[in-house]
Amino acid sequence: MQAGVAQAAGIDPEGSGVIVGAVSWMQGTLLGTVATVAAVIAVAAVGFAMLTGRINWRHGAVVILGCFVLFGAASIVGGIRSAAIGG
Repeated sequence: MQAGVAQAAGIDPEGSGVIVGAVSWMQGTLLGTVATVAAVIAVAAVGFAMLTGRINWRHGAVVILGCFVLFGAASIVGGIRSAAIGG
């Protein structure tokens, strides 16, 4: 039971520094300025295609929802962690 609480609190296991560093770099790359610009362009293109009738509204909504989930993932995980810890 204690191991689950320690992992949820953000304590990294011994020897995982390289993995944590790589994941942090990947997160910075995926959520950086380039990714934000690409997401804005994708939402604009999908929105225009939806308005002109080239894309089904359901598929367009999935793309836009995916961008919200991608960029809101940190907040979503934070909410789940706080609910799991009870704080």
